[in-house]
Amino acid sequence: MLARLADRPIALPVSVVAVSVTAMAGWTALVGRGRRRVAASLVAAVAFSGLIAFAGVAGLTSMLVVTALLFASGGAARAAFGRHRPKGTIVGPAQRGVLLVNPRSGGGAADRHHLAQEAARRGVEVVSLAPGADLRALAEHAADGGADVVGMAGGDGSQGLVADVARRRGMAFVCVPAGTRNHFALDLGLDRNDVAGALDAFDTAVERRVDLGQVGDRVFVNNVSLGVYAEIVRSDSYRDAKASTAAAMLPDLLGPDCTPPDLRFAGSDGRAESSADVLLVSNNPYQLHSLGGLGTRPRLDSGRLGLVALRVDRARDLPTLVALESVGAISRFRGFQQWSSPVARVDSAQPVSVGVDGEALCLTPPLLFRSLPGAVRVRVPRHAPGVPIARPGTWGTVPALIRIAAGRPAAMSRRVRGGDEKTVRPVEPLTSLL
Repeated sequence: MLARLADRPIALPVSVVAVSVTAMAGWTALVGRGRRRVAASLVAAVAFSGLIAFAGVAGLTSMLVVTALLFASGGAARAAFGRHRPKGTIVGPAQRGVLLVNPRSGGGAADRHHLAQEAARRGVEVVSLAPGADLRALAEHAADGGADVVGMAGGDGSQGLVADVARRRGMAFVCVPAGTRNHFALDLGLDRNDVAGALDAFDTAVERRVDLGQVGDRVFVNNVSLGVYAEIVRSDSYRDAKASTAAAMLPDLLGPDCTPPDLRFAGSDGRAESSADVLLVSNNPYQLHSLGGLGTRPRLDSGRLGLVALRVDRARDLPTLVALESVGAISRFRGFQQWSSPVARVDSAQPVSVGVDGEALCLTPPLLFRSLPGAVRVRVPRHAPGVPIARPGTWGTVPALIRIAAGRPAAMSRRVRGGDEKTVRPVEPLTSLL
């Protein structure tokens, strides 16, 4: 009997139904309260357990083979798509190079990779940030001292600040991936695992101009996230209790009785949009086939912002979203939009929570975004591997959309309207909440 069941074509549809029920119930558990949350959690657990049990009866071996083939094909796709190396100009060694180092970034990555010693060996002056140091002032001081090339070893938020100083003062910039995720380094074509090797950009290197993004007077190298994710990380309790904070806030942010975020903007067709659960404004568009494939930009010199908006109509839309994600067709989801523009504007009736290159801030609307084309000269080592070419994904989940907006830069001070100095918290991925 078991053998006959394994041969029947019922396995696939039953599996799809079980996955859909699990996803819908799990979503309802996340955004529900009280008995609704408990009941949905039980349904999700039963559906998932049933899926596992059915796999054992209906042909676990076949499912494992298919899974192995999917991963194998993914590896083959990576090899086939490969990387591309953006064109640039070969330039000589820096005359006076200065490297700013955040020793706390990336869990102490600078010390693990001996960046100070490696930089000194290359004749590069090292400036290590003490707690509470003014990074912008240190970069300005390097310019005043005659530096022609300035580098930053730290997270993406720090990269953006120093790149802005390099832009204003006419210095070339070197990105050293000593942060947590180093998305800017990835899209520059650097090897994020070869941290010390990035210092070779102070020697004979490849130089090209790349864009920066700007919101108000704040420059960013990656993106600005708005909506649900930004609201959660802004909570005072988030830093010490991420999971419980998310569990407490999600019903108000995504539950059946919630009020959608007040984010007004012009959508992909130019029409006014009144809300989005997630809105992402990036420095150049991300190449996107699925949420799981999000994370690389094929170029950083298009002179345009990339915009992604996602609106999930609660639980009833989730199975469709999961299905489209799994086949790399997320653009067909009715609540998804992606477009590009040199400028963008977001209005709201109240201050807007945002994550700017991984830093949680609250900005006063209207939020005016613009691309700064060819704003900064960036040097990369001649041996840099190049930018990974994005490909259609086979797996992914809703939180993957937020993953690229994440990072864990050290807490730092910022000046807000009115001149008051406030400490802001680092942003972590939404996946750590779930």
